[in-house]
Amino acid sequence: MAGGKLTPRQKMINLMYLVFIAMLALNMSKEVLSAFGLMNEQFESSNVEAGKNNEQMHGALAAKAAENPQFSAAKQMSDKIKGISTQFYNYVESLKKDITKTVEREENGKLPYEAMDKGDKIDEEWFEGDGYSKKGKEIVAAIEKYKADMKAAIGKDVKYKAITAELDNKFSTADVVDGEGVKKQYLDYHYKGFPSIASLTKLSAMQNNIRSIEANVYNIALGKAALEAVSMKNYTAIVVLDKNAYFQGEKVTGKVVLGRYDENTVPTSFQGPGKIENGQAIINMTAGNVGEQTINGKFTFLEDGKQVPLEFKGTYVVVPRPNSATISADKMNVVYRGVPNPISVSFAGVAADKVNASAPGMRSAGKPGQYILNPGGGTEVTISVTATLPDKSNVSDKKTFRIKGLPAPTGKIRGEVSAKGSVSNLEVCTVSAEMEDFDFPVSVNVTQFNIKVPGQPTIVVQGNKMNDRAKAAIRKANRGDVVVIDQIKATFSGIDQAVKRISTATFEIQ
Repeated sequence: MAGGKLTPRQKMINLMYLVFIAMLALNMSKEVLSAFGLMNEQFESSNVEAGKNNEQMHGALAAKAAENPQFSAAKQMSDKIKGISTQFYNYVESLKKDITKTVEREENGKLPYEAMDKGDKIDEEWFEGDGYSKKGKEIVAAIEKYKADMKAAIGKDVKYKAITAELDNKFSTADVVDGEGVKKQYLDYHYKGFPSIASLTKLSAMQNNIRSIEANVYNIALGKAALEAVSMKNYTAIVVLDKNAYFQGEKVTGKVVLGRYDENTVPTSFQGPGKIENGQAIINMTAGNVGEQTINGKFTFLEDGKQVPLEFKGTYVVVPRPNSATISADKMNVVYRGVPNPISVSFAGVAADKVNASAPGMRSAGKPGQYILNPGGGTEVTISVTATLPDKSNVSDKKTFRIKGLPAPTGKIRGEVSAKGSVSNLEVCTVSAEMEDFDFPVSVNVTQFNIKVPGQPTIVVQGNKMNDRAKAAIRKANRGDVVVIDQIKATFSGIDQAVKRISTATFEIQ
């Protein structure tokens, strides 16, 4: 093989060596081509299974989202990832079909791997001179778009940081420096001058990367959403007191529980004072009578094909609406002897039927909180009150009232204490008596009175009208005379004891 003049025999030997080496190289090339073909088969088989698994995971996310709103965001993102991945996967598949469309397959449908030793089609369609052709630029743009769309769909959540790095690593289109230190463009380094079976296998590997990243996103989304569903930040600390109103000094009891509202946990039925909205029973009712009231009801849920009841019960306290101020004149706490004094007794926040009052001479008026007081002797009477609170404990209070006698009735003639008029007018006047400035319902009926006309003897008259003797005496009166009506007697309804003497009335003759 050395230089110099060679004999014909030596030339023949050298030629045989060259043919032998070429044959070895040819055999090695076929083995490599077959290896690429087998590798492509494995990638394509793996891609089919990966596609099925991805469909199942995407379906699982959709099912979770339908059951639990915590998975809604993950479901929305997975929809975007699925669309982006499918679109780019199909684009790569179109490149593979373009490479093999002129290749005649074997009887069993397989590609003739050992015959796919040329890459002329890729070299002609993807490259132009030292750069990319229109098709080459399209391929690089499609890869970059895929990466950008995936990153936008994933967002900036730190849990997907590894996915972002994987996208940049496996789908980089940056220039590559070869083993001889020469910088080459991405497609040039990976596809230019390579056998078509090698390029086909690389494209199948790219599809495998697409499926792999899609699966990784679904796995993280499922795990993240599941953690979100049980995350403590989705719970609310709820204070549940044994009742909703307390008196000063009363012990407050209850508990604090963890709960959350789930609009997807919908009961099959609900009994109670309200309706179901977004997983909550919204109470809407009118408060009951003053005092402790109860709210109760029942949810019914369907679990394992069976109706499961869930009863609830709570209490609240109704207090009187503050629509008026309590104003009292401290020196005017007075009751009257001889009349039935109506007394109303209440205790703020306590139902009337839980309040009891007592005092000498006091009785119930027939309704809770209503009493009648008929004070006896003495100058004061004390009313004692006891109330039973919702917690069954008792509280008490008392108040003292002054006792006054009935005011003296006022005698009147023609409805006036001092009237004036003619003789004829006096003859037809009526004598009456009134309990002036006395707010109790008392009616007075005059039964007798004395009439004194100047210069005439006193005449006793029965009833409240002038009799004949009285009229005769009145006719003898002169202008300027003052006729006196006194010793008025009457009967009273509405009081149960004798009243003071009725005052005198006068009539001046004009």
